Amino acid sequence: MELSVSRRNFLRTASGALLATPLLRAQTRPPNVVLILCDDLGYGDLHSYGSQIPTPHLDRMAEEGVRFSQFYSASNVCSPSRAALLTGRYQTRVGVPDVLAPNGTTGLSTSEKTIAEVLKPAGYSTMCIGKWHVGTQQQYMPTARGFDRYYGIPYSNDQLPSVLIQNTSVIESPVIQDTLTGRYTDQATGFITANKNNPFFLYLAHTFPHIPLAVSSKFKGTTGLGMYGDVVSELDWSVGQVLDSLKTNGLDNNTLVIFTSDNGPWYQGSPGKLHGRKGSSYDGGVREPFIARFPGRIPPQATAAARQSHATASNVTGRVCDGVATTLDLLPTIAKLCGAPLPAAPLDGVDIMPLLTGAQPSLDRDVFLYFDSWYVQCARLGPWKLHFSRYNDFAWSPDPIGGRVNLPLVTPELYNLELDPDESYNVAPDNMQVVADIQARVLKMLPSFPPQVLAAWNYTMSRPVYGTPDGALPVAAPPQ
Repeated sequence: MELSVSRRNFLRTASGALLATPLLRAQTRPPNVVLILCDDLGYGDLHSYGSQIPTPHLDRMAEEGVRFSQFYSASNVCSPSRAALLTGRYQTRVGVPDVLAPNGTTGLSTSEKTIAEVLKPAGYSTMCIGKWHVGTQQQYMPTARGFDRYYGIPYSNDQLPSVLIQNTSVIESPVIQDTLTGRYTDQATGFITANKNNPFFLYLAHTFPHIPLAVSSKFKGTTGLGMYGDVVSELDWSVGQVLDSLKTNGLDNNTLVIFTSDNGPWYQGSPGKLHGRKGSSYDGGVREPFIARFPGRIPPQATAAARQSHATASNVTGRVCDGVATTLDLLPTIAKLCGAPLPAAPLDGVDIMPLLTGAQPSLDRDVFLYFDSWYVQCARLGPWKLHFSRYNDFAWSPDPIGGRVNLPLVTPELYNLELDPDESYNVAPDNMQVVADIQARVLKMLPSFPPQVLAAWNYTMSRPVYGTPDGALPVAAPPQ
């Protein structure tokens, strides 16, 4: 049989094939991932979470994607939270239970795999921009942990020496911080453009709004809400630049963009209606804003009832997920999305893509532990949060006479966070079976951690109880 193709049909067929090529490429090429992490941004600091600070670009992300109401960092301070985020494992498992000093000799264990190290074998280009803070020795730095390139301050901006590093070389000291957000943003958009033809992972870990605050002249005094408001507004602008760069380069529909924070607000900023701040195991210290956008994969639609139940002063529309998720979940979620094999070490996080897509409203998962250094202070299971212990002072306050000590509560305190998010009403006496269940789960988990965790638990539980006169007097050496 002879085939006859007219010139018109040929041109139509050829043109269709050419037009389809970018679409097919987008469908077959692995997705890109942009993970934006702020430093000390509070749960109540974004307009879509009820803040008066204008954040229009993050509002757009929320409207076009999904916003979580119960997303948690694995720690209430910087280094441990980042170690857990990068590995999908609790910070006490990976060698970073506490904040690291600039001149320290320890860091994120080299036996652990970071998100970048997981994605590199799958053909991903990788870059880390901004705050690192999981070790400054050469073997712990980003370029030794799966990142092709690095540009940023390797720890908090209040720590000395003040240095800006490109890959492994210091290029500025002291750092001019007023222009830092702009320079980070330029690096991010440049990386996106340079890698538009291959899959990439961009980890943009902003220095701010950690203190000392700094902002460019373009944003200074623009919000009427002080330096803090101006800083957050510039961070929002940075998000807009990243989103625009993805669109300009034709990558919008094949890129997962995530925005969150490492812990609660420090001296400034808002935890919203939550109790506690940075350094606290109350939810204000660990519950974070979390927005994810992936056109075509994360549907933005929200029912009228859902929008009403999550009404804020912002009136931002879009889908809201009430399921519990954590920074521990990012590695397994990203690895599965990108077709990369998981690390050999057992993960503490789970794949939350069913929450991102709206396929499920929540996930059945084991208890989530709230660590402060080696100490398990609380545990979350479903709507319940059980407090076991807390320090004998408030975070960042002067140490009491006899020293800062973690002490057991007289009896564990239980809060229903879905009914009582600011942890005001202890309902343990009416839910003793829930208390017993959570306690049993925690005790079962403890032996799987390094020995310091169990030692810290035993040390705490052998102490005089919180609030008693002798509660501040050490009776044994704490775990090392």
